[in-house]
Amino acid sequence: MSEQIFTQRQDNLKNKLAEMGVDGILLTNLTSIRYLCGFNGSAASCLITTDGSYFISDGRYDVQSKNQVKGLERFIDFGTHLSIIEKNNLIQNGLKLGFEGDHTSVSQFKAMQDVFSNVNWESTSMLMENLQAIKDQSELDAIRTAVEITDVIYEEIIPMLKVGTTEKDVAIQLVTRYRQESDGEAYSPIVAGGPNSALPHAVPGDRPFEKGDFIVIDAAAKFSGYHADMTRTPVVGEATDKHREIYNIVKDAQQAGCDAVKAGMTCKKVDNVTRDYITEKGYGEYFNHGTGHGLGLEIHTEPRLSHLSKSILEVNNVITIEPGIYLAGWGGVRIEDDVIINKDGCEVLNKTTKELVVLN
Repeated sequence: MSEQIFTQRQDNLKNKLAEMGVDGILLTNLTSIRYLCGFNGSAASCLITTDGSYFISDGRYDVQSKNQVKGLERFIDFGTHLSIIEKNNLIQNGLKLGFEGDHTSVSQFKAMQDVFSNVNWESTSMLMENLQAIKDQSELDAIRTAVEITDVIYEEIIPMLKVGTTEKDVAIQLVTRYRQESDGEAYSPIVAGGPNSALPHAVPGDRPFEKGDFIVIDAAAKFSGYHADMTRTPVVGEATDKHREIYNIVKDAQQAGCDAVKAGMTCKKVDNVTRDYITEKGYGEYFNHGTGHGLGLEIHTEPRLSHLSKSILEVNNVITIEPGIYLAGWGGVRIEDDVIINKDGCEVLNKTTKELVVLN
C-alpha cells in the first residue's frame, strides 16, 4: 500500500482525536499499528501527538520497520517502549493523551502513569476499531482477492469430501493450499462432519466422514493481512427430507439477510431478519450465535451483527452473513458469505454455490 494511504489514515485519526479534545494517543495494539503505518511485526508502539507522529520498537525490527513503516518517525532502541519515549522527550508534560483501554493491562497502565506522571491519560474504547470498520479501496481489493482464493481452494477440496476421509485430512489440505496461494489461513479451519457439525466451532479430528453426514466447512484465506471468511455445508452420500428441510431454512434465512442488508440499517435489524425467519420455521432455539461480524485485519472486527448490537451499517463496511441451525447429536448447517455494504444493498463477494451439494 502507498504512503498516501497511510498518511490519510493518520490524518483521519488526528481529526478524530481533535474532536475528542485530546492531544494525541499511544497505540499499543498491533492491529491498530499495522493499520496506521503498515508494520506487521510483533513488537511496536505508535505515539501520535500535536508535535509529531512516532513509531517505537527495538533492534529486531530495525530493517523491517525501515521497509514497512509509512508516515511516522522511527525510534529503534533498547529498553521498554515507554523508556524510549521518555529518553527522546516525545511526550511533553501536561498533555492529555488517549490510550487503547480495550488493549491495555492494569500493569501497563500503571507503568504509563509512573513514567509520565504529568500526563493526563484518557482511556478510549473502539476508536481504532471504528476507524478500521470503513474500508478504503486498497482494503476492499485485498479482501476481494482473499475471497477469490477461498472460492477456488474450496472447489479443489470437494473430491476429498467422501466416506472415509477424516476432518483433519481436509483441514490440513486447506491450510496447505492457503499457505501456497496467499498469506495463509485466515483462522484455524473448521471441518466438522455428522454430529460434530452441530458444534459451531468444532475442532477437526480423526473422525471419518460417513454416509448422511452434513460437513460444515468454515475456512478461508488471508491476503495482504486481510481476512476472508466462508462457510458451506455439503452432505455426503444422500440427503434425506430432514437434511433438505434444515438446509433450505438456513439458505433462505441467509439469502434474506443478504437481500435486506444496506447502509443505514442497524446491525440488530439484520440479525432479526435471519433469526426471525429461522424462528418462524420452528428452529430459533438452535441458532445460537450472531448473524455476522466485520472483516478486516482481524477475523472478527466491527461491526457485530447480533441482537445486542447498537451499531449502524455504513457504506464500505465488510461483514459476514452466517446464520445456522445446530441439532445436537445429529448435525448442523451454516452458510456464510462476505459482503460489502453499499448505499442501497450489498455486494456478495463469494461465488461458491449455496445450493445443497450432495457428494457421492
